[in-house]
Amino acid sequence: MYSEEDINSAVSAGALSADAAAAFRAHMTQIRDMPRGDEENFRLINSFNDIFVAIGVVIMLVAAGAIGQAIASAMAPMTDIWTLGSNVEPTEAEIAAWSAASEWRSALTTLFAGALIAATAWPLSEFFTRRRRMALPSIILLLAFVGGCFAAAMGIGLSLGAMDNESTGALFVAGAGLLAAGAAWLHWKRFMVPITVAAGAAAAAVTVIALIVSLLYGPLGLNEETVGDTLLTLTFLMGLGVFAFAMRWDMSDRERTTRRSDVAFWLHLLAAPMIAHPVFYSLGVMEGGDRVGVGSAIGVLAIYVLFGLVALAIDRRALLVSALAYVLVALAFLFDRFGAVELTFALTALVIGSALLSLSAFWTPIRNKVVAGLPNGWQARVPVAGVVAG
Repeated sequence: MYSEEDINSAVSAGALSADAAAAFRAHMTQIRDMPRGDEENFRLINSFNDIFVAIGVVIMLVAAGAIGQAIASAMAPMTDIWTLGSNVEPTEAEIAAWSAASEWRSALTTLFAGALIAATAWPLSEFFTRRRRMALPSIILLLAFVGGCFAAAMGIGLSLGAMDNESTGALFVAGAGLLAAGAAWLHWKRFMVPITVAAGAAAAAVTVIALIVSLLYGPLGLNEETVGDTLLTLTFLMGLGVFAFAMRWDMSDRERTTRRSDVAFWLHLLAAPMIAHPVFYSLGVMEGGDRVGVGSAIGVLAIYVLFGLVALAIDRRALLVSALAYVLVALAFLFDRFGAVELTFALTALVIGSALLSLSAFWTPIRNKVVAGLPNGWQARVPVAGVVAG
């Protein structure tokens, strides 16, 4: 399978003419009865060799983490708490000492495992990402590198006891997020894997949220329940920010023929749950009990329809997928409330499945109508509405 980036590379190298590339894209559009841009192409697997290499990569990363854990165990040896005394229950002092030693070992494990995983991921990326350009292994290695850097920073915070205080702990989370964002930036400059920008955006969002949470716990002195509610609002706002960032990448490649479209895909995939979860959680859909009513269920369906219109306008399906679980719960509640108890699951699955398949089958003509109804200024910014050749 060849991506749009591969086709563009062949054109740049002179192996394929621009006219031939355009004719190929038109041919594939006619065969698939859908414009290539509407398919949201992204490369996950080039061949089975990607899966083969990905398995090896995961084993290597697990081994690196296990070595880190072994180093931590050697540096922080522990005695089984039940052997501290002979046939007697351990004292409170012994339990406290064991608990402190366990926390110390956990902190060192997080630090060394994260650092070794990140250190292993980078050289593997040099070969499998930079030279071989393998899709799935590149994604795994990117997540391992950024995640390893984040874990190592968190390990430092744990070893210093910073997590014992909510405000200080949030500051260390913010620092770890900032380090992870920097790691993502370095990885992008070197390897330019599309998902890297989304990983960096997620780390940046964690940094901003953690800094605000630290302020709420510290100087403002708010309680945990208030901070929890604020956290949902912050997540929603960060989701809107990531969504706007994704649209910026999308607007720079409205034809979806370059790597920028792949970057936008991953950013939309990140933004969607950050937007959907706070909205639907605030309606009490996932809590059950008295908070779920007919009004809430209908509200969920109305918001899902709105998400569908947005998805059609921007030609991205991530919002629809992220909100699917909430719609399933809402529909199941409505069917149950109106007497279809025995058929609740079947009817819910039938309605949702039929709707998704119908939307997929008629995505292009429906999207053309939605885009045509947008103001001219918006039409010039969203991805080009495709027309399938007859």
